[in-house]
Amino acid sequence: MRILIWHVHGSWTTSFVQGPHTYLVPVTPDRGPDGLGRARTFDWPDSVLEVPPERLREEQIDLVVLQRPHELALVDEWLGHRPPMVYLEHNAPHGDIPDTRHPMADQSAIPIVHVTHFNRLMWDNGQAPTAVVEHGIVDPGPLWTGEVPHAAVVVNEPVRRGRTTGTDLLPFFAEAAALDVFGMKTDRLSLPGIRTFDLPQRELHAQMARRRLYLHPVRWTSLGLSLLEAMHLGMPVVALATTEVTEAVPEGAGVVSNRIDVLKDAVRDFVADPLHARAVGEGARAAALARYGLTRFLDDWERLLKEVTR
Repeated sequence: MRILIWHVHGSWTTSFVQGPHTYLVPVTPDRGPDGLGRARTFDWPDSVLEVPPERLREEQIDLVVLQRPHELALVDEWLGHRPPMVYLEHNAPHGDIPDTRHPMADQSAIPIVHVTHFNRLMWDNGQAPTAVVEHGIVDPGPLWTGEVPHAAVVVNEPVRRGRTTGTDLLPFFAEAAALDVFGMKTDRLSLPGIRTFDLPQRELHAQMARRRLYLHPVRWTSLGLSLLEAMHLGMPVVALATTEVTEAVPEGAGVVSNRIDVLKDAVRDFVADPLHARAVGEGARAAALARYGLTRFLDDWERLLKEVTR
């Protein structure tokens, strides 16, 4: 197939474009939000083609993957017709939960595809058909060494997102171990016991894997790809038991709880015992490969795309 998809979520798209299709990505001169083009910091194959909006009417497009409500109007404007479409919803709902109505809830022609079962449960999807395709990860390999006795945290814009990403909890965890926080605009975070890093994706995994454990203090978001990437690396996980985390981190892969004292003790234990950290990290990697492997992800999408275009 020839699939039109906007570059919205670089990490997720990196997995999606590993499939057997041709992927057309809109590009505009300013490389703004509606024309970002190919990723610069992710490894995308040659089957991802940049196409200016004015050329899209000339292209054969078999399917469109929408990810934002206004993209439907762009399809009408740029293509002049509507190919088969799916709406990929990356996020858990925000607002009047659990009564948050999905922007595609009042139609039945375009399926809403959620990335977790929790998200599908919590959104009010109305009359729209729904499906779930869980995340899949391009395996970075078992890179964990744990040589740095710190906890790694990955979050973009931790100051702006605040309680949503558990930024207010970081000082409590810093009492148990030094924290290395990776992500965009982390330099705005200034707290004792916390170092910040904004690294290109190609360097991030290697640096994460040097840390003793992965800390996931997020209160409310969709299942973070960084958590699944940490598990693939072989990192033991300490995480809040919120949203889809209890499904993603089974027993033997880390410590999941909503009790801060339990999580702080787990951080201390992993920092103090690297052999224990290694064993639990191996369990985390095995669990991630079994549930969030790339082959399963691409197979699930292939079935869905064939169904939608049939």
